[in-house]
Amino acid sequence: MADPEIITFGCRLNAYESEVMRDHARAGGMDNAIIINTCAVTSEAVRQARQAIRKARRDHPEAEIIVTGCAAQIEPETFAQMPEISRIVGNAEKTKAETFLKGSNAPRVAVADIMAVRETAGHLIAGFEARARAFVEVQNGCDHRCTFCVIPYGRGNSRSVAAGEVVSQIRKLVENGTQEVVLTGVDLTSWGGDLPGTPPLGNLVQRILKLVPELPRLRLSSIDSIEADPDLMRAIAEEERLMPHLHLSLQHGHDMILKRMKRRHSRADAIAFCEEARRLRPEIAFGADLMAGFPTETDDMHAANLSLIEACGLSHVHVFPYSARPMTPAAKMPPVDGATIKARAAELRARASTALEARLDAHVGTTVRLLAEKPDEGHTDDFAAVRLSTPVAPGTICRADVTARHGATLVATPNLSAAA
Repeated sequence: MADPEIITFGCRLNAYESEVMRDHARAGGMDNAIIINTCAVTSEAVRQARQAIRKARRDHPEAEIIVTGCAAQIEPETFAQMPEISRIVGNAEKTKAETFLKGSNAPRVAVADIMAVRETAGHLIAGFEARARAFVEVQNGCDHRCTFCVIPYGRGNSRSVAAGEVVSQIRKLVENGTQEVVLTGVDLTSWGGDLPGTPPLGNLVQRILKLVPELPRLRLSSIDSIEADPDLMRAIAEEERLMPHLHLSLQHGHDMILKRMKRRHSRADAIAFCEEARRLRPEIAFGADLMAGFPTETDDMHAANLSLIEACGLSHVHVFPYSARPMTPAAKMPPVDGATIKARAAELRARASTALEARLDAHVGTTVRLLAEKPDEGHTDDFAAVRLSTPVAPGTICRADVTARHGATLVATPNLSAAA
C-alpha cells in the first residue's frame, strides 16, 4: 500500500504532528490521501498553503485532500470555499487516530473550539521518515497574547505533556535508531506550568538526560529567553549531550516596539541572557526570530533591530516581514508601508547572512562533531549545516575536518578514526 502524502508548512511542532498523522493515515488505510498541514503565522504562509492545495488537486484529481493546521483552525470558512478540498480538520482533531479511518462518515469540516482543549497527549510515534533526528512534542498552545500573533487562536491555551510520557516517547525513538531528539512546542519554556508542582523546562531536560542515558543528543526548539529557569541554565553549562544551540523568540531589538508587541523582555534582557549563556557554554550559537516593519516602527527603531544581531551574537536569524493577522491588536495600529517593510526585511537578512558567514568561517580549518542526517549532509553540535565530501551512514555521529565554506554551508571530510 502506498503511503499517504504529507505536505507540511511552518514550525517544528507541525513537522512532528505530520508524522503522527502519517502513522494514523497509514494505519487507517488512507493510501490515497494528501494531508496538507498549514501554518498561519503570516498571510504569506496562508497563501502558500492555498497554492499547494490547488496544485495537489491538479496533480492528483482522484486523491482525498485533507487540510489541517493553524490556518485551517483559524479560518475554516475560508478553506471551506475551496472546492479542491475534501475535508478540513482542526488542530485538536488532527492527531486523533479516528480522524484518519478510511471510509468513515466524517463531516467535511471538523474544527472544534481549540480554547476548550485542556490536555495535550504524548503522541507516540516509532520514528521519523529520516530517523537520525526526531521532534517530540512536549507542549502545545500559548497563554500569552503578543499583539501581532494569531497562533493562540490556532493552538489554544498552554498545556504540557507529562514528563513520564515524554521520557517514554524518547526511549522508544532511541530504541528505533534516533540519534537526536528536538523538544518542541508552541511556547516551549512554559512547559510544566499546568502540571502538578509546576516543574520548569530545565527539570524536564535534566530528567530526560538522566533517564535516557542512551540518547546521544538533545536539542531545544525555539525558547523564550525571559522564561529560562535556573535548571535549564545549569543544563546548558553542564550537560554535553544538550546541544549548544538555542533559537530565541526575540522579535525585535527596540524597547518601544517590544512593549507594543506586548513582549515580556527588554533589549537589555535579551543581551544579558546571551552573554550569560555564552559564559556558561562558550561554544553556544544563537538563532532568533526578528520581525521587520512592525506597526509604528521608525528608521531608528529598525536600526536598533539590526544592531541586535551583533549585540546578541546571533548567527541563525529567521526574519519575518510584519503581516497583519486577523483578530490581533497590531492589525489596528498605524502600519508601515509595504515597500519599507520589504526593504527592512532585506536589510535584516543581509546583516544576518553576514553574521552566519562569519561564524561558519571560524569553523574552517577546525574539526567539528556532527550528526549525519543524510549520507552527505548533517549539522554540527551548534547547528551549522555541513556537506560531507565522503558519504557516511545516516545517523552517524562523527568528527569531521572542515575544509571550506560554500554559502551558508560548511564543507567537511569525515574523520571516522577520531572519537566522536
